[in-house]
Amino acid sequence: MLNVLIFGAAGLVVVSAAIVLLSLFVEEMRPVPPTPEHLSWAPDIPIQYVSANGVRLRYIKTGEGPALVLLHTLRTQLDLFEKVVPDLAKSFTVYAVDYPGHGYSDIPPAKYDADYFVETIEGFLQALGLHDVTFAGVSIGASISLIIAARNNPRVSRVVAINPYDYAKGRGMARSSFLARLIVALAYLPILGDTVMRLRQFFIMKTVLNGGVADPERIPPELLKEMYLVGNRKDHYRAFLNLLRNAETWETASKAYSNIKIPVLLLWGDRDWSRPDEREHDRQIVPGAKMATVEAGGHFLPLDRPEAVIEHLLAFQAPLVGKASS
Repeated sequence: MLNVLIFGAAGLVVVSAAIVLLSLFVEEMRPVPPTPEHLSWAPDIPIQYVSANGVRLRYIKTGEGPALVLLHTLRTQLDLFEKVVPDLAKSFTVYAVDYPGHGYSDIPPAKYDADYFVETIEGFLQALGLHDVTFAGVSIGASISLIIAARNNPRVSRVVAINPYDYAKGRGMARSSFLARLIVALAYLPILGDTVMRLRQFFIMKTVLNGGVADPERIPPELLKEMYLVGNRKDHYRAFLNLLRNAETWETASKAYSNIKIPVLLLWGDRDWSRPDEREHDRQIVPGAKMATVEAGGHFLPLDRPEAVIEHLLAFQAPLVGKASS
């Protein structure tokens, strides 16, 4: 009996090692996407790069008016805003940027926690010399915006925080679907989490992202494909795992929201991953915050309900837009 157990255990070790090696081979063989020279959805908007805190960031700038900086969610990229940028550019100078480890920005070895993203975006503002900025961020983009506001950064004047990601110990993505719960759970396990991530498939990513919208048809197929292929960039999956393993820092950082002294609009999709008590918690701790809810809107609100995002943003910014045009 003992020999059978030993043989079985040895067999399990061999199989496990083979799967790990297979995942490394699969990752090595994945085709790395070429860096695009233009945006598929807006070829006339130039793609630019800037160094912020030693990291090369991809960004775009378009339009005229007050500065509006758009910050995307985890595991997406600046193209998340493709449905809202053209209209917002009629009233603002719009900036959108890829975080480190996302899109086509650098993927440096770093601790991908809340402080790292916040400091990078503060560096982005400084590198471009931006002042009197309005942030409109989604998910961790909303949390980055609120944390920078809580630091009383003088470059920021207003924040539109869309579905902030600062609850459930940073594991809100697990509420997207069964596959998302599995990925989040496995991410914390050494070796196994890395192996599973290397064996990722388009179907899995699509299922997780579809759980972030009220209507899956609202995610452009071309964007889905690009975001999947971006994951083939060297060290991209490691950065994403690093982010997941530091996810609790987003909730911890929210304790500073009470220091905010500028106008804030908390904008929620009624089908966001957050729960009513978690949304109310943010409203209570952000001094003077306004709050609104968009019907038939999920976590990726700029894709799900772009017209509502534009409407709320313009209404919140009306005094600044009017001042700029007068």
